[in-house]
Amino acid sequence: MQTFDFTPLYRTLVGFDRVADMIDEAAKIDPASQGYPPYNIEQFADDAYRIELAVAGFGEDDLNIEVREGVLVITGSKTNTDEERQFLHRGIAERAFERRFQLADYVVVQGAALENGLLRIDLKRELPEAMKPRTIKIDQVTNRGRKLVTGKKTH
Repeated sequence: MQTFDFTPLYRTLVGFDRVADMIDEAAKIDPASQGYPPYNIEQFADDAYRIELAVAGFGEDDLNIEVREGVLVITGSKTNTDEERQFLHRGIAERAFERRFQLADYVVVQGAALENGLLRIDLKRELPEAMKPRTIKIDQVTNRGRKLVTGKKTH
């Protein structure tokens, strides 16, 4: 397993130490547990994302989606009703799983849908009004340090 040195990032990114720490922590997670179920993360707008999980064999009642303390937790557990079935080959894994996704600040879950074995979870980044960028107007000042007001003469 490789470890990455994020020291150069700390010098150039102010206030993003947490992001580098999260990447470092994600690299330490057991890779054996990270293979199932496979997933995609898609960005289809500046502030809209979608997570897709391949959950073949699972129904809506077998899946649970929660958001706890900024972490999206998706769990799946299937009750075994295949006792009377005899498989010659069983390639569709229907084992229990838990997937965790750390959500960035101000990212909320918009909804979820299960279609054709894919669980789609839509996410949106909703910045509070105070956090949105705004333009600051630069006032004009005269030679004597007084503010120049259009249409009025100052003495």
